[in-house]
Amino acid sequence: MDEFNEHQNQGEPEHNGNINPPEPYSPYPLISPIAAAFLGLIGGFILYQFVGGLLTLLIFGFDLESTPVNGMRIMTIVGQFLFIMLPAILFSKWIYGDVKKIISIKLPNWREVALFILGIVILTPLLQSYLYIQNYFIDKLAALSPFVNSIKTLLDALNDLIEKTFGNLMSAQNVPEMLLVIITISVVPAICEEMMFRGYIQRSFEFKLKPYLAALITAVFFALYHMNPYGFIPLAILGFYFGFAAYKSRSLVIPMTLHFLNNFFAVMLYFIIGDDELITGNVSETSALNMNIEFFFLMLILFIVLIILINRYYSKNKIIIGE
Repeated sequence: MDEFNEHQNQGEPEHNGNINPPEPYSPYPLISPIAAAFLGLIGGFILYQFVGGLLTLLIFGFDLESTPVNGMRIMTIVGQFLFIMLPAILFSKWIYGDVKKIISIKLPNWREVALFILGIVILTPLLQSYLYIQNYFIDKLAALSPFVNSIKTLLDALNDLIEKTFGNLMSAQNVPEMLLVIITISVVPAICEEMMFRGYIQRSFEFKLKPYLAALITAVFFALYHMNPYGFIPLAILGFYFGFAAYKSRSLVIPMTLHFLNNFFAVMLYFIIGDDELITGNVSETSALNMNIEFFFLMLILFIVLIILINRYYSKNKIIIGE
């Protein structure tokens, strides 16, 4: 709370030499920022997953397989705006009194954008290779252990449900449908989820925790929110990268851009080869393991170098974090 009030009073003129006037009383934040962050996590999850799901059932009925797919896409868009973006704005205003201090949409320098975009270009194939390696060893463990195999059976069932859901949303027969898919999967989540997670939730955590810890905790919940069993670690890493971008740039424009590009790559991959590799849990070719391991470490080295360059960029340009 002290940090938030300190931000509120930055830039106030001094009086009587070096003596500042008494700080005006402010009731904000109304609750602990940690509690505020968890309010967003719990409230957003309940609103989107349960209230949004109930609303879908009331409109389309229980036979969702016969529901028009464009109707489901529109419901997904509406749900993102109503139950993720709107609560982020309302919570920011209600708890902190100033939405702009929590959800910053300032335009970044083009060099910042270019550096972070290069990062997502490296990170996306890196995580695909990681996913292949992960699932290869899960398969091997499942073959050796009945216990691991029973867990894998449950994860496979959940993964199949996710693949079916995304497959229905991303299937397009013409160009207008393809545009609607891109809006549903790439544009809207990039705006709404970043305003909630990297905006309201991560910013709330930052008032009480170290910035990278705040980004990490937010990233873990971001991955849990997507309920993707095999994609948990890749999603957490993506979320942490988005959080790193939000902290460094002090703007949601960059993480929104990165989020859009990541989802857009997945949609294009689906359109081209008919499979979204970031959500699949199957390992098709064990002979490709060594190639994926080598590629993973090559991309990892490139990504580490890029992170060093990003840190040097901000240090060189004397960009003060938190302004």
